[in-house]
Amino acid sequence: MGGRNWLILGILACLIAFSSARELKVREDNKLAVYNHTLGTILVEYASAVYLSDLTELFTWTCPRCDGLTAGFEVIDLVVDVQHCLQAFVGVARDPNAIVIAFRGTQEHSIQNWIEDLFWKQLDLNYPGMPDAMVHHGFYFAYHNTTLRPAILNAVKQAKEIYGDIDIMATGHSMGGAMAAFCGLDLTVNHEAKNVQVMTFGQPRIGNAAFASYYRQLVPNTIRVTNDHDIVPHLPPYYSYFPQKTYHHFPREVWLYNIGLESLVYEVEKICDKSGEDPTCSRSVTGNSISDHLVYYGVELMCETWRSCRIVSDPLVAEYGKTDLQGNLILSKDPATPILKMKTQSSEGSNHI
Repeated sequence: MGGRNWLILGILACLIAFSSARELKVREDNKLAVYNHTLGTILVEYASAVYLSDLTELFTWTCPRCDGLTAGFEVIDLVVDVQHCLQAFVGVARDPNAIVIAFRGTQEHSIQNWIEDLFWKQLDLNYPGMPDAMVHHGFYFAYHNTTLRPAILNAVKQAKEIYGDIDIMATGHSMGGAMAAFCGLDLTVNHEAKNVQVMTFGQPRIGNAAFASYYRQLVPNTIRVTNDHDIVPHLPPYYSYFPQKTYHHFPREVWLYNIGLESLVYEVEKICDKSGEDPTCSRSVTGNSISDHLVYYGVELMCETWRSCRIVSDPLVAEYGKTDLQGNLILSKDPATPILKMKTQSSEGSNHI
């Protein structure tokens, strides 16, 4: 009996070693995105602006965060899924000359509660059309099964009819980064877009190694920016065994971290390897910081205040909006029309949801 137990343990050890070796090999059949610092500093401003709850300021692009590197942006669709507390916009940017899609991250009473929940996320959905690829249904559902997807796809179609075959850039922070990744994959696989770029900030893991391999091949022009000890890119947890049951980041990561002595501090931008789980990048440190999660490139990525889902709208934008039976709202305009110039009325004339 003792000899049989040793044999079983030996077989299990071999299986574990084999699983580990497979898990670390993400296919490298094509080139990865080239990191562009300037593009990162532009897209992070869109990822910041989408957190704002004043829909009039967002729709007219007159919000306090709608200036600087994003000045002149024209919003086509602004979507709020009130049921699931999700928000996104689609528009056209002058620099870079591209359609930009931005997704808001989590808006909860406490971001710490959301982070704690990430520890227990399980791979429980087979990604359609990708053998062995698994993702978490919550991340998948947030993009594919809410008000966001149809509105975004329609806005992209409209923009391309007016502006031609320009680039499409999807971005988002935290949970918004996960949705941006699914959006980039959806546009590429299901809508035959050839010029899709994805750049996310502080994105959690969303699938296993098989999913990461497919994603890398299909959306190679993808950058995941991580910041120092940001806790969220470390979640859900990564394990080196059992590839079908552990989460695995897709490449390419760019890790921002500080080095220095006393008053001399420099921010370093490290271009990581093609594995998606480079042990010399963010995985080389403990992911234990919420504050590192909320600021990238010096830009705040959070709501004005942490509270339950809330939006503020102005009667002047009502003619551009439609609401379904669940209260979900889409503000939409013709992309051929010059950017709207509206005066925001006082808070007395505003509607709060």
